[in-house]
Amino acid sequence: MVVCGDDGLAHRLAAELQDVYRQQVVLVAPGDESEEAERPTALSRSARLLRRADGPVATAASPPPRDVVAVSPTEAALLQAGVDRAAALALLYEDDETNLRAALAARRLSPGLRLVVRMYNRKLGQRLEELLDQAALVASPGIDRVTLDASTTVLSDADTAAPALAATAVAGTSKVVQADGVLLRAAERTPPGRGEVPDPGLCTLALLSSTTDDPAGAEGSEASGPQSPLLLPDDRAVAGASGRGSVVLETVRYAGPALSARRLARRGAPLRELFSYRLRWALAGIVASVLALTLTTMLLTDADPVHAAYLTLLDLFSINDPALGAPATHQILQLLTGLVGLALLPLLVAGALEALGTFRAAGALRRPPRGLSGHVVLLGLGKIGTRVLARLRELDIPVVCVEEDPDARGIPLARGLGVPVVLGDVTEDGVLEATKIHRAHALLALTSSDTTNLEATLYALTVKPDLRVALRLYDDNFATAVHRTLRTAHPDALTRSRSVTHLAAPAFAGAMMGRQILGAIPVERKVLLFAALPVAGHPQFEGRTVSEAFRPGAWRVLALDTASPTARRPDLASAHHDGEQPQLLWDLHPGYVLRPEDRVVIAATRRGLAELLGTSPSPGPPPRRTRSAHHTLIRVRNKRCLSPVERGSTE
Repeated sequence: MVVCGDDGLAHRLAAELQDVYRQQVVLVAPGDESEEAERPTALSRSARLLRRADGPVATAASPPPRDVVAVSPTEAALLQAGVDRAAALALLYEDDETNLRAALAARRLSPGLRLVVRMYNRKLGQRLEELLDQAALVASPGIDRVTLDASTTVLSDADTAAPALAATAVAGTSKVVQADGVLLRAAERTPPGRGEVPDPGLCTLALLSSTTDDPAGAEGSEASGPQSPLLLPDDRAVAGASGRGSVVLETVRYAGPALSARRLARRGAPLRELFSYRLRWALAGIVASVLALTLTTMLLTDADPVHAAYLTLLDLFSINDPALGAPATHQILQLLTGLVGLALLPLLVAGALEALGTFRAAGALRRPPRGLSGHVVLLGLGKIGTRVLARLRELDIPVVCVEEDPDARGIPLARGLGVPVVLGDVTEDGVLEATKIHRAHALLALTSSDTTNLEATLYALTVKPDLRVALRLYDDNFATAVHRTLRTAHPDALTRSRSVTHLAAPAFAGAMMGRQILGAIPVERKVLLFAALPVAGHPQFEGRTVSEAFRPGAWRVLALDTASPTARRPDLASAHHDGEQPQLLWDLHPGYVLRPEDRVVIAATRRGLAELLGTSPSPGPPPRRTRSAHHTLIRVRNKRCLSPVERGSTE
């Protein structure tokens, strides 16, 4: 794997690929001698943050990323990094043009290379993806559709970080996986008490370590022995695990107060907001009076309904001749109709003014309603805040935004969604109070200033100490220090401090592994991977029932893609477009027989997924040796990697 970038996302992605997926990584980044001396320390620190593998951390078998110093990703730098021999290349520069040039050069050097490109411009990214896929098709005319769909992936760190930030506001965790528009989280459950029946969620992903005192420092890994976490246990293991916590998979849902039906009705029928409630009743009274006068005219003059309505309207608008020689009843009727016409004139003026005011207010920003509670306060409507706002509204979560710049990119989206917005500096007095922060469910501080996010968070916690808070910080080390300090100072509050690179790196790593990888969720010092695989070509699935395809400790079928093979989305981890409906069936019957044309979503360990993909597991820790006086026993993880002679010698 080759990773090219000029910011923290490149280093974070390199650590993710090495420590979670155990891949060989070459890092291409600008630097000088002083930076080269400091880089191993930074990499080791980020590696420690993400070091959650299936066993102890490897040393000699898993070398650190090899660095290639280059100011820009030129062809010479790419060749020096071994792009022509690499499986995947990530281009993570902040400049879209730099990524575009490097992607075209890499596709020319290696037509079959899997490309993951970071682009801020969405439209340009879509065009680039189509262009690079077409280039791969020209270079390899016989390439199959699945391989072509996975050859180029264009991502934005804002889009990839938005689901985790939205999940933090709703569920208090960033351990999420997005599959077919559904946001899933790994929820830790405490051991149930006597007589209690725990909620199993969609399924039980793991049983946590049965010890909290591990003097060897190997808690949560294979070195903990039988007390280590058990990944993908069967029902018998779950039933017999007394006193052990569990990790269950569940969908992220908002449990706070939903939007009222009246607000939803107003959003669906905006014409009802043209006229006020009283004005509509007044107009209804005028119409009823005109109908009554028309009926009376028909009875007194024996005129047909059309002629009677015509005479009534003439008298209503005072353009009919006076009824001087007519009977007294007709004269009284004409006077009553004129009086109704006098009452109609101010109503018409009031209706015109109200309609004008409604149209003018439609272009203005809404203010937070008085009785609002249980909502999410979102600070900042920039690149990240706009994506998070869209994600929160997809989950029907009430949001109040704060933005200092009236021309920010998220203002039109908030106006179109009818989201209340408070314009002003969040550090000034009265701005946070205007968002009803004392009745809010969560606070998301996502401005581009670390000091602003921290200041707003500290003030919000003084107003509501148990507020759920997630703040965006650029530096990972600073985010870790802030998280620990806030957790100590405010133990009742659920506080998360995250950098965008920390949240975006797993999505980029999954794309580099292939579009079948939906994401990874850490379980103590182990990792569970989520992937979408076709049943065809996998004898472990084909022709078996869902229960038979389940291998405890290796993989488990979670969902079935009900879409036809021609209409399937190539990338289930990407966000839904307008009008698309989810096609994954999560409540899958255990007796369903998997067919070759099916596609399933699975949870697997790293070794289990390597077996399903037909690849050898990535290098792990050195095999353990138990020596006696005359024998040496070597544990081999996968005999299929050995030659027949070596296999016989091992046996």
